[in-house]
Amino acid sequence: MRLGLNFGYMAAEAKANLPLVQEADRLGFHSVWTAEAYGADAVTVATWLGAQTEHINVGTAIMQMPARTPAMTAMTAATIDLLTEGRFLMGLGLSGPQVVEGWHGQPYGRPLVRTREYVEIVRGILRREERLEHHGLHYDIPYSGEDATGLGKPLKLILHPVRNEIPVYLASLGPKNVALTAELADGWLPVFYSPYKADVFAGPLQEGFARAEKASGHPKGFEAFDIAPTVPVVLMDDVETARNLVKPMMALYIGGMGAKGRNFYNDLACRYGFEEAAARIQDLYLDGHKGEATALVPDALVDETALCGPADRIRDRIEAWKESDITTMICGSPDVNALRLLAELLG
Repeated sequence: MRLGLNFGYMAAEAKANLPLVQEADRLGFHSVWTAEAYGADAVTVATWLGAQTEHINVGTAIMQMPARTPAMTAMTAATIDLLTEGRFLMGLGLSGPQVVEGWHGQPYGRPLVRTREYVEIVRGILRREERLEHHGLHYDIPYSGEDATGLGKPLKLILHPVRNEIPVYLASLGPKNVALTAELADGWLPVFYSPYKADVFAGPLQEGFARAEKASGHPKGFEAFDIAPTVPVVLMDDVETARNLVKPMMALYIGGMGAKGRNFYNDLACRYGFEEAAARIQDLYLDGHKGEATALVPDALVDETALCGPADRIRDRIEAWKESDITTMICGSPDVNALRLLAELLG
């Protein structure tokens, strides 16, 4: 199992946290990942980190697909990959309806169709085998709508990428989206992944692998698919205090990301067997009682999806992760000692 580092939304403190990334690079970490919501963008920070590291891969977790045309994403990926000499990992995701429609002003549309078209277009551009032409439900290239000038023509990327096949990672949680990820992508970026509840994802993953094999004629399975969850890691003697540092973010996602009936993280907590807690957390969070919602995050859910406590406890609990199907553990921690402990345990 390889190690990654989730740089997350730390753009505002990027300079202060740069030594953390450089230490991860020195320790042999596989990758560092940047994020975006509606603040700093992931691409600028990833490029900046790539310029100040030597070996570690730089990935986006995630570039929001509705924020960029597929062609812009392909151009960006090719450029970063060129500048980092083949170290870019292209993490993509739809984000949620609140951000897509409320921030980017784009229709959320049909997410499965949009993702399939997007990945197909981006990969086609990077391969440079032919000029770009795609006419689908979400993307019409060259544009041929009623208001088109008629001057658009198929084009080909003029930059020659370092790699024509830059690894594509997708962030997904729902069963249909996970199946699509297993079918289309090189890797998967799940959040709140539990190695104790891997059966929740087993069916969708196998469904996606089967579709990929049927389409290509070549087998696809876990050996050629990078499962790369972000795992919060809090290294400290007091387990309860460590858990409490993880709970506010879990409460935010389970309770406040989306609306009732349209919250992917809440749905996941329910599929893990925490239905009652997930419902109460959401009710309290949406009513503005964030502290009470946070207090209701179950210790068991934290322990299944994070590594909290002293070194000996983390050493014991990491065994479940090592025995799982994940291939890259992305460490969610700003603590350099936590990174060094994981490097020691997984070295």
